[in-house]
Amino acid sequence: MTDRIPFLRTLAAGAALALTLATGAAQAQDTGTVDDARLIHPGFLTVGTSDPVYPPWMMNDSPESGEGFENALVYALAAEMGFSHDQVQWVRLTFDQIIAPGDKPFDFAINQVSVTPARAEVVSFSQVYYQSDKAVIALPGSPVIGATSFADLRQARWGAAIGTTDLIYLENVVGVSDVAVYDDQVGVFQAMQAGQIDATVAAVPTALFATAVQIPEASIVAILPPDAHDEGHGLLFQKDNPLVPWVDAALSRLIEQGTVQELVNTWLVADPSLPVITE
Repeated sequence: MTDRIPFLRTLAAGAALALTLATGAAQAQDTGTVDDARLIHPGFLTVGTSDPVYPPWMMNDSPESGEGFENALVYALAAEMGFSHDQVQWVRLTFDQIIAPGDKPFDFAINQVSVTPARAEVVSFSQVYYQSDKAVIALPGSPVIGATSFADLRQARWGAAIGTTDLIYLENVVGVSDVAVYDDQVGVFQAMQAGQIDATVAAVPTALFATAVQIPEASIVAILPPDAHDEGHGLLFQKDNPLVPWVDAALSRLIEQGTVQELVNTWLVADPSLPVITE
């Protein structure tokens, strides 16, 4: 069936996310000043992200611009904590360096890092700031266009990259039993262009980028619910970083004020006229 539900969701702090917070940090102060001794470089908020960064998360490979969902969120969060724009400094690393255990050269990192129990054993997380719906990507004439149920979707030929949450989602949520598996997303799109598959799925922001840049002849044709096994994206900290409560308190205020949802609406929302398939 189809239904009108919000296309993208942001999550407030809850008990389910408590496991992502460091035990020691839970006792630390949830306020601070720009000269706080807990900062890597007192007087500055030092934020890690990847090199390069991609739209719509950050535009033009420029975290400093504030153009994009995640860097705009960082600057809003910094202001809520008392920092000026010029007091935010960026550190560029690989994704593997960001999520690895050990000392970090940043106060926190933002890079679409999914919160997982395994990662929370070696790093600390904020509460979740974003969880994406899934998008169906297809070429004109695909049989998935006009589908109104998962049963309809199961009649199509699907493809996904090996080892991805998209593959797991198609198998476990949509119930597709014969997903064609490819080495990477490029291979998925090549198969679609060759007529070997009818559609694929991706998180909405990924789908927006893919249909604008990677396979512009395709489009998002429907929205699906988030993956219940995906807890969403959180800010990542060095394990047991005492900054977590301060940052988390500021993030909570941004969520409560509607600032995070405004940024979602600006940068991450697909066409609101698209059908939403929920079961």
